[in-house]
Amino acid sequence: MSSLIPIIDLFAGPGGLGEGFSALGQQEGSPYFKIHLSVEKEVSAHKTLKLRSFFRQFPYGQAPEEYYALLRGDLSSVEELYNKYPKQAESARQEARLFVLGESKKEDAKLDGWIKKALKGHEKWVLIGGPPCQAYSVIGRARNAGQDGYKPEDDLRNFLYLEYLRIIAKHKPAVFVMENVKGLLSSRINGRRVFDNVISDLREPSPGCFYKIHSLSVKQSEENDFHLEPRDYIVEAERYGLPQARHRVILLGVREDLSLNEPEILQPCKKISLSDVLADLPKLRSGLSKEPDSTEAWVRLIKDGLERKWFADVRKRWGQELSDTLEEVMNGVSGFKNERGRPFIPVAAKSKIKLDWWYRDPRLGGVCNHETRGHMSKDIWRYLFASCFTKEQGFAPRLYDFPSDLMPDHKNAKSGHFDDRFRVQLADHPSTTITSHISKDGHYFIHPDPFQCRSLTVREAARLQTFPDNYFFCGNKTQQYVQVGNAVPPLLANKIAKIVKGVLGKVNDG
Repeated sequence: MSSLIPIIDLFAGPGGLGEGFSALGQQEGSPYFKIHLSVEKEVSAHKTLKLRSFFRQFPYGQAPEEYYALLRGDLSSVEELYNKYPKQAESARQEARLFVLGESKKEDAKLDGWIKKALKGHEKWVLIGGPPCQAYSVIGRARNAGQDGYKPEDDLRNFLYLEYLRIIAKHKPAVFVMENVKGLLSSRINGRRVFDNVISDLREPSPGCFYKIHSLSVKQSEENDFHLEPRDYIVEAERYGLPQARHRVILLGVREDLSLNEPEILQPCKKISLSDVLADLPKLRSGLSKEPDSTEAWVRLIKDGLERKWFADVRKRWGQELSDTLEEVMNGVSGFKNERGRPFIPVAAKSKIKLDWWYRDPRLGGVCNHETRGHMSKDIWRYLFASCFTKEQGFAPRLYDFPSDLMPDHKNAKSGHFDDRFRVQLADHPSTTITSHISKDGHYFIHPDPFQCRSLTVREAARLQTFPDNYFFCGNKTQQYVQVGNAVPPLLANKIAKIVKGVLGKVNDG
C-alpha cells in the first residue's frame, strides 16, 4: 500500500486544489499526497483534469516528450498521446471522473464505491473541494433576485454542499478542506444565515462524528475557539504571496477522534504584483471581431482614434498630459509587429520572474493558451483610453471618466451600478479576483500595457491564478476562461497542503 496520503477531490473543476496538494514535495523527490479520485461534471474541465492526471502518472520531471509535443501542437490529438501510454491513460481515467454529484441515490452509491475503492482502507486521507457557489455570490444573488418567483430554498446550488457533507458523514476523512465565495457568509435562507448552518453541519456531520473547524488566517485557541467571526474564515490570497486579490472562505476540518496535530495558519509574505508574473510573456495585440483581422488593420484602427470625436473630448476634458500619452501610443503602434498569439508560442526564458520556480518548465520552451480574443473597434478604443488613463492617474477610470463618445450604449451605463465596467489591472499591484466572468467580454480584465489594447489571455489569467505553464486547458477559449476563473489557485492550495501535512504528521495508518 502506498505511504502517500490519499486525496479525494470533489467539484474539482480543472484541478487547482488538487494540483496544489499533489505538488507538495514533488520537486524535492518526496511527495506527501496523491490524488486517488477527482470528480467534475463539466466536460471541458474534466478533459483538463484528466490530462493533468495523466501528466502526474509520471515521476516529477519525467513526463513523456509526447506530452510537450501535444502542448506545442506537434501531436495531432490527446487521444494519440493516450494511445502511446495506455497504462498511464487508464490510471488517469480511473482517477479523473466525469460525474454529476447529488443526482440520485443510485448515483450516490456509484460515487461511494469509487471512493471506497480509491481509499483502499486508508484512514488518514483528505477530502478537498468547493461546491459550486454561483447562488451564494453577491452577483449571483442580485441576478437571482431579478427572476420572478425565485426562491433560494429551491435553488439546488444552495444545497450542493450537502453532497459534500454526505461524503464527510459516510466516509469520515481525517481532514477536509472546503472552499467557497465570501457571499456564503452573508447569504440567508428563510431569514437564517447559511454559514451558521454550514458550520453546524460540518462540526457534526453524523451522530458521534465530530470535526473541529479551523480558520487558516486566524490562530485559534481555547480563548477564542467559539468566538471566531465568520470573516475570520476568509483567506485573502494576496497576503500570502499570490499575485491576485482573491478573497474566499476556506474551512479546514479536522476529525477530533484521531488525535491529530493542531494546524498552523497561513503566513503573510511580501505582495507580488501582476507585472511580477506577466512581464516575460510575449506582447500581443488585440484582435478585431467585426471586421477583417490583420496587424495592418489593427494599426489603422488604433491610429484612426486620433481623428475621432472622443480623442478631441479627452484633450478638452483631461488636458495635454493624457492626450499626449494617447497620441504617443496611437502613433507608436506602427512599429508593433506582434500578432494575436498562437496555441503555442516558442519563448526562450531570458529573465527570471517572481515565482519562476513554480511556473516554468524548461522542457516546454514557450507558452500555451496565450491567444488574444477579438474586440469591437469601440471596445479597443475604450481599452486604449482606460489603459492610458490608468498609466497617468494610477487608478482605473470609472464610466463617468470616459469621453461621451466612448460611453457604452446599454441602458445601465449611467445608472451608477456598473461604473467600473472597464477595469484596467494595475501593473504594480496584485490583480483583482479572476472570475469566470472573464469568459464573457474581458472588460474587467484589461491589460495595463496601452500598446496591446486588449483583455487578458487565458495564460495570463492562469498565471495570476498560479497555474504552472505546463498546465494545459482543454476546450474552446470561452471554456478555458471559465475553468481558470472558477479554480482555486494551485499555489494557495500548496500552502494549505503544507498546513494539512503538519496536521497529519508522518504516519499513514492505512
